[in-house]
Amino acid sequence: MSQIVKSPTDFLSNVIGQPVIVKLNSGVEYHGTLACLDGYMNIALENTEEYVNGSLKNRFGDCFIRGNNVQYISAAKQR
Repeated sequence: MSQIVKSPTDFLSNVIGQPVIVKLNSGVEYHGTLACLDGYMNIALENTEEYVNGSLKNRFGDCFIRGNNVQYISAAKQR
């Protein structure tokens, strides 16, 4: 049975080191492993893939995303 997450902070604590999808306000998605984030929702991802209109466009080792560009963060299925 999966763990019950009670707040956004609990969710973010549980997904550090796990695969996530970060969608930007522009519609671009980044899929990668959440390395860390701060109180401003600035996000560091590892093994990152960039998707534009659902198509893979780039692959990055590490990626930093400024928090004010983030629409949402979602847990992703294990790769």
